[in-house]
Amino acid sequence: MKRLRKIIFWCHLPVGVIAGLIILIMSVTGVLLAYERQITRWADTRSYHAAPPSPESKRLSVETLLAKLLEAQPDTPTSFTLQADPDAPASAVFTGGRVVFINAYTGEVLGEGSRKVRGFFRVVTDWHRWLGARSESRSVARAVTGACNLGFLFLVISGFYLWWPRKWTWSQVRNVIWFKRGLPGKARDFNWHNVLGSWSVMPLFIIVLSAVTISYQWAGNLVYRITGETPPAPRATSNQPPSQQGQRSEARAQIKFDGFNQLWSRAQEQVSGWQSITLRMPTSNDAPVTFTIDQGDGGQPQKRAQLTLDRNGQITLWEPFSSYSAGRQARSFLRFAHTGEVAGIIGQTIAGIVSASAAVMVWTGLALSWRRLREWLARRRLAPAASPLAEETAKGD
Repeated sequence: MKRLRKIIFWCHLPVGVIAGLIILIMSVTGVLLAYERQITRWADTRSYHAAPPSPESKRLSVETLLAKLLEAQPDTPTSFTLQADPDAPASAVFTGGRVVFINAYTGEVLGEGSRKVRGFFRVVTDWHRWLGARSESRSVARAVTGACNLGFLFLVISGFYLWWPRKWTWSQVRNVIWFKRGLPGKARDFNWHNVLGSWSVMPLFIIVLSAVTISYQWAGNLVYRITGETPPAPRATSNQPPSQQGQRSEARAQIKFDGFNQLWSRAQEQVSGWQSITLRMPTSNDAPVTFTIDQGDGGQPQKRAQLTLDRNGQITLWEPFSSYSAGRQARSFLRFAHTGEVAGIIGQTIAGIVSASAAVMVWTGLALSWRRLREWLARRRLAPAASPLAEETAKGD
């Protein structure tokens, strides 16, 4: 066991040193992204007055809101969303990710989402996923972050083994689960590294494991295979030339909204207690209309369902989370477990705290490695000088 522990340690140390800087970047950006959705929503709507003008006021119909939106905007949106909160504005997303807010009671176009806040989180996300790389360089950066996620997973598992007390006495356990005061630099870093690791190991394992399934298709497919399912075929990437994209936009611009009120009412009746409903704009006047109905806060796949209706209001597809296969459910959970959103605001908070702990663990781990290297170099410098003295001593004896 002692030899095994030594082998694992000498694997743990170089992996941490090699991948440390990348893991530090991903951890720090993970902290900054912890409440991205809530902060963006606050920034988007803080200056928009969208409350009902009187307690008896009712929202305008979906058809009316879309018509008023088109009067002020040159393009047809790709999606339209209403929140259950009566004070929340309606929102429409356009090609390119532009978001426009509308007063649901008057049809007044309030303005776009906060560009500064969205731009900030876009930059942070780019660093989190691709180390800030652009265009063609992103494939290389993604390979690097993916490899570092694998290394991080090994560090979490091996670190759990290394800090596991050899003897389960209170003093031994206390050394790895509680901070000590007044320790010098090396001892302090060691204490912090172990304490943060012991408290963070389980949520950090889930976060990093989910990151691996996001980074690698084989890892995502493994989730399906573990549940005894055949992985789905990979989605085809959209490489449409600008001319075809323009044709899709023109087709969407010719969409008539007649009948959308009936379809929207059908979607509302399908799920009680909904928090938001999003209509995905069809690409033709004959195409079915798809709704995403969410009973959660936007990051909980288990509370989300998809409804597709034909133009007569008949259901052509109804997909609540319970209808998913075990593999698809697990894959969806892992996607949002990475950000903690699957457990709501509490999960996001835990993910943020654990990401901050991971950043400190990387820093203390690198500091411990640097001290170990300096001590080793010092011993090597002293070794030649000590040899002649040892020989003279041996002769004298």
